[in-house]
Amino acid sequence: MPATISSRVVATNHPPRCNHISAQRLSPSSTALVPPCGAERRYQYAKSSTGVEVQQVVTDDTQADVLVSIGELARSTGLAVRTIRFYCDEGILESRRSAGGHRMFDADSATERLLLVRRLRALGLGLSSITEVLQGERSITEVIAAESARLDIEFRSLAWRRASLRAVETATPPQRTERLALLAAAQDGSAVHDSLVRFWRRILARIPRRDVDIYVGWNVPEPPADPSADEVVAYAELARLVADPEMKSVVQQQLLRNRPELIRDHRDLYADVDHALREVVPLVADGVRPRGGSELDRFVNAHAVARGERDSLRFREQLLIDATDTDCRIHRYWALTGQLLGTRITVGRAHNWLYTALAHSTDVAEAPAA
Repeated sequence: MPATISSRVVATNHPPRCNHISAQRLSPSSTALVPPCGAERRYQYAKSSTGVEVQQVVTDDTQADVLVSIGELARSTGLAVRTIRFYCDEGILESRRSAGGHRMFDADSATERLLLVRRLRALGLGLSSITEVLQGERSITEVIAAESARLDIEFRSLAWRRASLRAVETATPPQRTERLALLAAAQDGSAVHDSLVRFWRRILARIPRRDVDIYVGWNVPEPPADPSADEVVAYAELARLVADPEMKSVVQQQLLRNRPELIRDHRDLYADVDHALREVVPLVADGVRPRGGSELDRFVNAHAVARGERDSLRFREQLLIDATDTDCRIHRYWALTGQLLGTRITVGRAHNWLYTALAHSTDVAEAPAA
């Protein structure tokens, strides 16, 4: 405390105004420069701990509040004056004006606020997020979680770019031009995944959304978080396949088979075929060769019932007319999908098993009686 404090009342032509900043501590440093409405203002001057003359304000119901200049605040926090001024202009830090029009700050609250801003900025948080924390709109936990999620996306994007560069780097000179074109069209793993999902949603448009989501979740690979060069190339090739204008009709022909206009209820057909595929999955996993049996009978019967017909040799032969199961694009699509999904048995592998079994069953000796 100073040995002597001279006190004087500063006259003003402006009407008293309410102070919206509440006092935080009632000690030798407390209250705002502008007192509550109706309170008398008494300005005092004293030497601060650094020897700089600072202004103190005493109101009828508070004690003195130590105010510091922007220069002293900059020295105590290690921030540049222009940075503090910028934070004031952005509404992050509150300042008050002295009688001479200079910015003045509550020493404790301003220092605490600036240190918090500095630490959050060091973590990479943007000013908009920091402002939300300071204004109580979001908690520190919430903004940090959001920033962490944003970084996850950024890291995945960087990992994809790194793998793409390695894929081009390791390509032979004759391959390089084609690979550049392939990867340039699939610059982001998430965007490629979205294109795959859209493709299957168009294929399965007549199926309940819940069933489509299950199908997509099992058969459409997620972009690898840290892909290898080969995985990026495989994923990019999948994107190129689904972008083929003919791919949709080729896949629909495989799923619906011959005479799709006769199908009465696509939902029922999908459900019955799905049951047959589920029965085939363990057979494929165990390496069982395609053969006739209950699994194939269920598959053929699903298509027969959907068209109002019965399973017969003739009907099985009709299911093979204009079949696209051997189309190289379909085989390539499911081969690439298998490369990305590992040991998982996809619909493509199960469907191919049933197609091969169906082709074998057209032998009269294996076909059921009409």
